Amino acid sequence: MNVLILPHINIHNANALSSSFTIGFPAMTAWLGFVHALERKLNQAGLPELMLHSAAVVSHRCDVQTHKGEGDFVHSIIGTGNPLDKDGSRSAFIEEARCHLDVSLVIEWGGNEDQVQHADFAEQLQAVIATMKVAGGDVLSMHRPLNQSVDIDNPQETRALLRKLMPGYVLIERRDLMTEAMAQGSDALDALLSYLTVNHRCEQLEDGSVIWRSQRKASGWIVPIATGFQGISPLGEAKNQRDPSVPHRFAESVVTLGEFVMAHKIQHLDDMLWHYHNDLENDLYLCQQVNAINEHQ
Repeated sequence: MNVLILPHINIHNANALSSSFTIGFPAMTAWLGFVHALERKLNQAGLPELMLHSAAVVSHRCDVQTHKGEGDFVHSIIGTGNPLDKDGSRSAFIEEARCHLDVSLVIEWGGNEDQVQHADFAEQLQAVIATMKVAGGDVLSMHRPLNQSVDIDNPQETRALLRKLMPGYVLIERRDLMTEAMAQGSDALDALLSYLTVNHRCEQLEDGSVIWRSQRKASGWIVPIATGFQGISPLGEAKNQRDPSVPHRFAESVVTLGEFVMAHKIQHLDDMLWHYHNDLENDLYLCQQVNAINEHQ
């Protein structure tokens, strides 16, 4: 497998509103959208045979722009309203959740190996990325890209690659938790919340003192993630749609469970790589991991 490693991309003001009801790490659709846009720009820049098949996201830092004052129960979004009105007051604006990120991307690619291994390719790649948005945020800096060939059946080569991503957390899909809970009778939202809820309980010790303990249903860093869209209207046309030649439909976000796992715990690269996957019979346009796609075929 040929992979490109884009290490430590520093992103300013990325979109943290990953769906209509989740805030935090950007949606997986944003990351694969960036990879798709990068492929198109590189194709136009003289690499027409280059194809970027799948990508993994490794988070080194995620600083969500929120504030919780003394005595506050919830966090508030730190928003901006620029420019100011003529009288100096803040103009009306829609609150947008933002975050600053330090992430690395691992991208599986195919195409002309001679072009990618050219001495100027790394500089060309950095120059293209510097002009792009990543999850709606601006790229401030990034380390030099790496091109590497990995035998995915060789554990030593896989571990050597993953060591380059430490310390960092790989985002993987945990729809299996949702499937298990829904098989036991929970609806989708209850299944989601059951794994995100933090339960607090107190215990009285022998000396009469009381201590509080917090517990979640499953171990690990379980989070809600937006992984695609489901169509809620038939394919057709909409007034003032951007491209009249492409069928249009309204859609809503698909949210499931994910988990941030330390990079060194990944056993196989397919456990971390994400692909596009369309289930047209159910009007689903998804980002799924390779193993999840294989399980449903």
